[in-house]
Amino acid sequence: MDVVAGILIDGAGRILIAQRPPGKHLAGMWEFPGGKLEPGEAAEAALVRELDEELGVAVDPLSFEPLIRVPWSYGGRAMRLEAILVRAWSGEPAALDAAVIEWQLPEAIDPGILAPADRPILAALKLPAHYPITPADVPVNEAVMLVRVALARGERLIQWRVPSASSSDSREAIEALLPELRRFGAALVLSRDIEMARELGLGVHLASAQLRQLGARPLPLTQWVGASCHDAEELALACRLGCDFATLSPVMATKSHPDAEPLGWPRFAQMAEAASLPVFALGGMGPDDLVDARMHAGQGVAGIRALMPM
Repeated sequence: MDVVAGILIDGAGRILIAQRPPGKHLAGMWEFPGGKLEPGEAAEAALVRELDEELGVAVDPLSFEPLIRVPWSYGGRAMRLEAILVRAWSGEPAALDAAVIEWQLPEAIDPGILAPADRPILAALKLPAHYPITPADVPVNEAVMLVRVALARGERLIQWRVPSASSSDSREAIEALLPELRRFGAALVLSRDIEMARELGLGVHLASAQLRQLGARPLPLTQWVGASCHDAEELALACRLGCDFATLSPVMATKSHPDAEPLGWPRFAQMAEAASLPVFALGGMGPDDLVDARMHAGQGVAGIRALMPM
């Protein structure tokens, strides 16, 4: 079953969410408005029709921008949910089909109130296009400096990966960064360290081995959980665990892993489209690769030296 959802964005950056009415599947949960495609109907045409029926607005297809496709299954019923950004419409949205509609800033929405298939859409809205990672071979004080420069440069999601540092040194450095992270509205994601992430209220980026060891999502929905993936099996594990996003690598050849076979863009796209979470392209990536990543179903690009201010 193919389904389309429209993410209406107003001039203040708020998005419209709708609460499912009593008597419907997942009643009381919130979602992005939309509905099923008719046989032979294009997603864009279906969205125009559905938003007219559900909200009473006439949307402008020229303002449409694809965001993410989410394959999902409810009770064994498979569906593919295509999310499309909508920036122009005429008319005042009304709750013609929903119990209630609300305008909310993405960062103010608790993912737990959303229908499960809509949570990856919210993640894709909130996640940036760049995901820089601190170099593994720098001392902790240099990693702190790199994070500060990255924040000042506009990066809003950074992975802290300093394996040479002791846990106490890392914690001291990260705690010193917390006021700046809050001031910039940025997120620091800790490589592998679930316990420290939980204690400090930060996110965690899981190694592929951890995906096989964990039986449940290790942090609340309000804290980012990312995953390092290298194939379709690991992406499936990340999805089943309830991760918010993943990196998929190596897309291109890298000096750090010269023996690893690059996926290339076609294989990356195939795997990313089959995953029910946003996927960053990693491996030989830099800012100039962002357009290719977006064209191949990626959320954006992740990297170390090409994205960190070295």
